[in-house]
Order: sequence, then structure tokens, then C-alpha cells
Amino acid sequence: MSTPVANVTKKITITDKMKLVNSKSKWLKFQQLYLGPIVAFVVFIALWQLVPILLSMPHYIFPKPTDVIAATIKSWDLLLVAVRVTVMESMIGFFLSAVIGIGVSILLASSKILERSIYPYAIILQTIPVVAVAPIIVIWFGSGFNSIVVISFLIGFFPIISNTLMGLNSVDKNMDELFSLYNASNWQKMWKLRIPAAMPFIMAGLKVSCTLSIVGAIVGEYVAGVGGGKGGLGYAITVSAIQVNTSFLFACGIAAAVLGIGFYLLISLLAKYVLGSWHESAMKVDK
Repeated sequence: MSTPVANVTKKITITDKMKLVNSKSKWLKFQQLYLGPIVAFVVFIALWQLVPILLSMPHYIFPKPTDVIAATIKSWDLLLVAVRVTVMESMIGFFLSAVIGIGVSILLASSKILERSIYPYAIILQTIPVVAVAPIIVIWFGSGFNSIVVISFLIGFFPIISNTLMGLNSVDKNMDELFSLYNASNWQKMWKLRIPAAMPFIMAGLKVSCTLSIVGAIVGEYVAGVGGGKGGLGYAITVSAIQVNTSFLFACGIAAAVLGIGFYLLISLLAKYVLGSWHESAMKVDK
């Protein structure tokens, strides 16, 4: 009669041990991934709060985190509108960069003559400062939303075309010869071999471009204006600087950083979805 009781006790003990092991593994994972960044963030915020107090610095010179939070709460409606406008501008610019950049890269990779003829001009376009071409963009597209989107597109365009073209030209030679052995056409090689092989490079380019698109939208508002419409973060930063509202200036900068992180995480999720089942860069490797 005591045997079933012993078995039940043994099962309970094993279950408790498994729960203990799982909790330890979760804590170890938390320590490895999250504890360091959390501690660094807390130390950074504490130093940021203490330094202006110890140095008796006024808030319009170097605001404390509490000043930034207070300015954010006070001007929340203005900040929210600015964020929405910047998100719209940067999303359209990024979408144009992705579609046109990948399309142009496929076109260039399909012909060495086209690549040698056109790609150098893409490099030249990237080296020209935005401030130098901004007046031309404003003349062509008018001040405001359209010009800002174009500037965002131009800044985010080159990383995509550069990474995509590199990926399309980095196909394994043996696989290319295998496709040739089966009499595959150039477009069959492109769609079934070169584009899938270039996906890690494409995703890397998208990750760079998505953050640059936000920078382009903010810079675009500096050099192209807002055209009488509602301004984004670039406009809010300009007004805050003129008014010496440094606390809200910091709030706008932090909002821009949060937007960049959010865009990057979204593209990272997309890359994980596209590459997670077959490419080492997105697969989980348990050590």
C-alpha cells in the first residue's frame, strides 16, 4: 500500500526539481540578456539626474530627466503630433527606398554593363550633401511634405542598393553552375537563386535604411521647411532651440531615438520571419 504513495512523492519531487531548474535557467537568461542593460540604464539616469544638481546647472543649459519628463507631459499634444508627422514622412521615404532600391539593384545585377554604367552615379548621389541638393528638391517638389519625403528617400536609398547588389553578386559559384547545368535562364537564376541568396544582405540594408529614413525626415524639415503644414520632430526641434526650451528639445531627441529603435525592431522581426527557418544570422543557437 505504501508503493503508490512513494511514487506520487517521487513524481512531486521530480516536478519540483524541474521547476527549480527552469527558474534558474530563466534567471540565468535574464542575467545574460537584460540585467546588464537595465543596470547601465539606471546608472546613466542617476548620473544624468545628479550631475546638473551637483554643478548647479540651470535647466535651459542641461535639463535633468525630471525636467524632460515634465516638459514632455506639458507639451504632450505637440510632441504627439510631431511624432505622427515624422513617422508618416519616414515610412513613405523608407518604403520608396526599399522598393526602388531593391528594384534598381535587381536591374543592375542582371547586366554587368548596366551595373558599371549606373552604379557609380548612385555612389556620387550618396556623397553629395543633402544641404547642397535641398534647394533643387524644394524647387522641383515644393517646400513641405513632398520634399521631406524625397530627402528621406535619398538618405535611405544607398544602403539598400549597396547591400542588395552585394548580395546578388555573392551567389555561391557551385550553385550558379548547377543552375546553368539545368539550362536555367538568367531570370530563373535571379528569382530562384540570386534573390533568395541575397535576402540576408537585403535585410541588412533595410535595417540601416529604416533608421536613416527617420534622420532624413528630420533633416528634411530643417532644409525644406514644413510648407505651412504641421511640422514633425525636425520642426519641433527648431522651434524649441529658438525658444531655448532645452527640456522639450531633449524630449524630441529622445522621441526620435525611440522611433529609430522601433523601426529597427520591426525590420528585425521581419528579418527573423524571412530568414529564421534557414539562415544562421536569424536562427536561435542554443549554447
